[in-house]
Amino acid sequence: MTLGSSSYNPAERRHEWRWRAALIAGALAAGACVGTYGLPSPRTLVVRSGARVVADEGRMIEIDIWVREQIDNINFDPSFWVISESTPEQTYPWDGLEVGRDTVSVLVYAAAPESRNFMNIYGHFHLMKRMGRLDEFLPEAVGAEGYELERAILARLSDAWLYGRAVFDTPPYGPLDELLFSNESGYLDAFILTARPEEFEDERDTWLQENPGRQEEYAQWFLETFETEPPGRRRPD
Repeated sequence: MTLGSSSYNPAERRHEWRWRAALIAGALAAGACVGTYGLPSPRTLVVRSGARVVADEGRMIEIDIWVREQIDNINFDPSFWVISESTPEQTYPWDGLEVGRDTVSVLVYAAAPESRNFMNIYGHFHLMKRMGRLDEFLPEAVGAEGYELERAILARLSDAWLYGRAVFDTPPYGPLDELLFSNESGYLDAFILTARPEEFEDERDTWLQENPGRQEEYAQWFLETFETEPPGRRRPD
């Protein structure tokens, strides 16, 4: 296996290096010249309904550190392989995930190649769990299994997407925007457990019992925010 463990086409590679160049440029901004850390000022994210998320600059700096480290590990650690497979349909991070002994496959929507780094981050977390290396990238979830692990991974992915969208103007992508706005609005559990009720059936039943009315509250919020039903409640096309 050659150095560079992420598989993608030439167009995606060009985007990868543009994105990496932007990260480097942020670190070398004028503030860095005097010994401080500089990033582009984060912008507020707004969806068509008017719902918005405000990104805190200090939080973006913290996220920047681990995102750069993780993407470097994905691309340059020769001990594993992250495979990005193109798909003509929009997918959620968990759709099509396949984790092997030292490989992981994720799906990337062909019309949103900029989402690739972030889908890779999701797959990388799961692969690090399989390889016993989760302590290097998600130490707070070491020992976690099932829903607890998935929730921790998706919370991190949401942070990474917020960082990409707010700091580097990554174009919107519906499934990740839904995750981000749900997480930032306090609906991460509702988002996951509504989208994947059969996978986390016991956790969903417990959550519904402990949070009466919360699911309908979330569904109404989601409808107002994205003008569609949340994943898990949509009618098939």
